[in-house]
Amino acid sequence: MQMQIIAFFFLFLASLHNAIAFMGVGGGLGWFTGQNTPPSSASGSREFQALQAWKQAITEDPKGILSNWVGPNVCTYKGVYCSDSPDQSTPSNVVAGIDLNKANLKGTLVKEISLLTHLTFFHINTNRFSGNVPDSFRDLQLLTELDLSNNQFTGPFPIATIFIPQLYFLDLRFNQFSGEVPDEIFQKSLDAIFLNDNQFEGGIPPSLWTSPASVITLANNKLTGTIPTTFGYLSSRAKELLLLNNKLTGCIPETLGYLTGIEVLDLSFNSLTGHVPGSLSCLTGIEVLNVAHNQLTGELPDLLCELKRLANLSVSFNFFSGFSEQCNQLPYRSVGFDFIGNCIPGQGMQRSQPECNGVPGGDLSCLRIPGNRPVGCGTTHASLGIGIGVGIGSYELPPLGLSANLGPVP
Repeated sequence: MQMQIIAFFFLFLASLHNAIAFMGVGGGLGWFTGQNTPPSSASGSREFQALQAWKQAITEDPKGILSNWVGPNVCTYKGVYCSDSPDQSTPSNVVAGIDLNKANLKGTLVKEISLLTHLTFFHINTNRFSGNVPDSFRDLQLLTELDLSNNQFTGPFPIATIFIPQLYFLDLRFNQFSGEVPDEIFQKSLDAIFLNDNQFEGGIPPSLWTSPASVITLANNKLTGTIPTTFGYLSSRAKELLLLNNKLTGCIPETLGYLTGIEVLDLSFNSLTGHVPGSLSCLTGIEVLNVAHNQLTGELPDLLCELKRLANLSVSFNFFSGFSEQCNQLPYRSVGFDFIGNCIPGQGMQRSQPECNGVPGGDLSCLRIPGNRPVGCGTTHASLGIGIGVGIGSYELPPLGLSANLGPVP
């Protein structure tokens, strides 16, 4: 009996050791099995070659993360996760994931990483990697998650990501990528697209509205032009859309009312003009709406302030001339309402009269249905064809195929 207890104790220790071995660099638990089983000679040779080539390109490792990247059994390497081979005829493990988040590594990515053909996730956020993303990354046919955020990468948008068929999560934020955002990235079956805090320029592709992503952030770049308007709004599944702190101009498109599933919409710190369209009152699920620090004018639509799920509304530092009693009641509903820095009579902390008399674009207007028109957002219906409107309840949105936002016009 005593021997059985001792044997059970050692089995428990062995199991505990394996569980600890699954822990990633960032402290997360891996979900792969058989991590310490050596890979087959064919796949193991390629994976060993890939990881050793990458190790040579890493010039600083202050935490000693790569100190055990020695020997052919790559499944024992810290930050490397293995799983059973999908090839049932090969009873061995393959490298299925890399998690080196917050390792403070300095270096570059190498083309040999594409030899990790079974890779499903590649997480290297919060390091000091620089240079370009190798074009060979397009060969990572099973990759679903790519997180390169908070590094020092440069160059144009990594086009290789467009050709990774299984990619579901893309995080490039807090780098120095530049140039235009390619139209094709919003045509992929991505659920999350994080491109904020880079140096991207040019216009926002119209395909933005066809993306199935639930989270899209293009904030803190140098994007220019107008917010695109297209019938693709009907396809958008966005819950969070962040376009703040760019150089966007023109009007807020009337057809933003198509984004009925949106919960967070931030258009602040741009140069948008015109009135806030009444169609935004169709955003019945919205919780945070921020249009602060633009050049918007007119009165805030009554129905916008009646949205039931609204938790925070910021319209500060524009040129609004008034709002209704409904908006005045927002603080009593525990809704954050920031309207300082406008031109609203009788309210404190507003612009001076000379500032309000010199409203930017004050002699311009947007081509849109007047914002004070009654809006009802019931059952959505759409009629295709030029000149045929798209209705949301009793509110008539602009025709499909036509632009509702042609920018300011005389």
